[in-house]
Amino acid sequence: MKKVLVTGAAGAIGLNVIKYLLMEGKYEITALDLNNKKTIKKLKKYKNRINIIYGDVLDSTLMESLVKEHDYIIHLAGLVPPLGDFHKTLGEIIEYNGTENIIKKIKEVNDKCYLLYASSTSVYDFSLGASVKEKIKESELDNYSLNKYKVEKLIKKELNNYTIFRLPLVLSNLKDEPFIYGIKKNLVVEVTTKEDTAYAFIKALSHQKELNKKVFNVGMGEEGRVVYNDILKNILKYYGLSWKYVLSRLFLEKKYNSPILTDSDDLENLIHYRTDSLYNYYRRLKNRNKKRVLARFIAKPIVFLKK
Repeated sequence: MKKVLVTGAAGAIGLNVIKYLLMEGKYEITALDLNNKKTIKKLKKYKNRINIIYGDVLDSTLMESLVKEHDYIIHLAGLVPPLGDFHKTLGEIIEYNGTENIIKKIKEVNDKCYLLYASSTSVYDFSLGASVKEKIKESELDNYSLNKYKVEKLIKKELNNYTIFRLPLVLSNLKDEPFIYGIKKNLVVEVTTKEDTAYAFIKALSHQKELNKKVFNVGMGEEGRVVYNDILKNILKYYGLSWKYVLSRLFLEKKYNSPILTDSDDLENLIHYRTDSLYNYYRRLKNRNKKRVLARFIAKPIVFLKK
């Protein structure tokens, strides 16, 4: 049975990766995340079905032992915006140094290990359309995007078995998971959901030959192309107003980019990972937050104005 290591396993995408790996029923799974109450709570339900390791990707001894024993690594650990920008040094340590440690151990103890890395479409500029063929201008990248791109270059230089997925805005459960609010409201964006993103990583495991040593944009395609303001409107409608929404929209710099991806169908045509839709996401958002009656009531005037 092939062995899969998932870093950042207690995150929004990581938990769905574990769920889908278990559904596949053909992998031995190891989940790696930091040792705190939040991650322990999230991973608790899987404790009898997978191997759970609480530790840090920066731990050289730990990563050597884990890399040696695994055939695949789905590397999701990192800081999402805005934390990846605010904590410049920490972002570089976790994103770049952490991945550098994994790469070093792959080269030293298991050069056949296949690394799947979660990068970001924020590396593109604010053009209406973007593809993996686009030349990246490092001088124009923010801290979060620059770290992602530096990691991409390191992976390409050092490894023979890898695939890089550039992820756009990933729609998730707002109650328990981080959401990126730092986007200009009138931008047309392409999004995906945590479910489809996780499934793309799972499908990639059985398509290494077609995907190896390549970069792909992961998106929902035409179905997921929408004005960002429409997403905000539906968040207010189905989830309601929150302090995070208010503070982020009022004070957070709107510089994150999730452009239309002109080649996001390329990955879909190879591995067929899309099963979700915006309609399904909004329906889940509504069903999971029915008790937030007051928050939705307070948001009604803003929803009306956004129409």
